[in-house]
Amino acid sequence: MLIIFKSSADGDVIMLGDVGRRILAILGKDPDDAKGIVTVAQIPAAIAALRAAAAQEAPPPPPEEAGHAPDERPEEIISLARRAAPLLQMLARAERDGVPVTWTR
Repeated sequence: MLIIFKSSADGDVIMLGDVGRRILAILGKDPDDAKGIVTVAQIPAAIAALRAAAAQEAPPPPPEEAGHAPDERPEEIISLARRAAPLLQMLARAERDGVPVTWTR
């Protein structure tokens, strides 16, 4: 399942279901809703909530501490901060332009 975030201020941001649902929950939205909106008035709180959640997430351990040899390439763990970056950019542009952000499945 995909969740597509849209705004006239930026290009679409597409997220896979689990990540998108987590982001919606962080934004205070119901992850089970098929569509919704982050109003212009809600955008500052949405940006703050995403940044706070990303800051609270522990960074992945270095490969050596995770039990991998220095020459092995462990599976890359993508942080919430990295996953949320495109949506944060969209929210910032939407705030600047005074337009909402919507999502659909």
